[in-house]
Amino acid sequence: MVIILPTLNEEETIGKVIDEIPQAILRRKGYQVKVLVVDGSSADLTRQIAQERGAEVIVESGRGKGRAMRRAFERVEADFVFMLDADYTYPAAYIPDMLDMLHQGCDVVIGSRLKGEGEKGVMTCLNTIRNHLLTLMTNILYLIRISDLCTGYWDLKGNIIPRLRLSATGFNFEAELFSQIVKSDYSIGEVPIYYRRRPTPAKLSSIKDGLTIGWTLLSRRLK
Repeated sequence: MVIILPTLNEEETIGKVIDEIPQAILRRKGYQVKVLVVDGSSADLTRQIAQERGAEVIVESGRGKGRAMRRAFERVEADFVFMLDADYTYPAAYIPDMLDMLHQGCDVVIGSRLKGEGEKGVMTCLNTIRNHLLTLMTNILYLIRISDLCTGYWDLKGNIIPRLRLSATGFNFEAELFSQIVKSDYSIGEVPIYYRRRPTPAKLSSIKDGLTIGWTLLSRRLK
């Protein structure tokens, strides 16, 4: 399996995220684990810290989460592929539970913040409203029921990756990924997760990025 961590100036958290991945448990279950850090030209020690912990690091000259993830998807060959934000908000301890759901028949599994619990103050009121509205929009447009479109915690069967035709460059990546998964009739499962407060300033703009995500959902639905 490959665990992809997209990064940009995450020196305060990248080591914690890699350390938290339950690699010993996964190996006992028979998995070979590879951690792949896709870095958007960080100006801090993100890449060095990741390499010291055994991760493979590739550098993406352009910035943007979507651009980094598309680069990573071009490189991976694995039975199972995880995408996990590198800001230490998503506990990596849920990886075995998400894998179990794939073995039970799901093609894709997401870690749902809105089905689970969160640390006090983890989301601003504006972020909470945005996430609920975008998820509602998703359920209406795509005639499906999911609870957390904007999660940064995904697990996919590896054979799905080559079939994706993604073009997103920024935080609308999850919306485009979701659209293609649903329109291709892949099944989606959810694992409720505990969501932690980000210890560093957020990079996502609630209004600007929310509008971009909404437009992505609508435009990809009409294609």
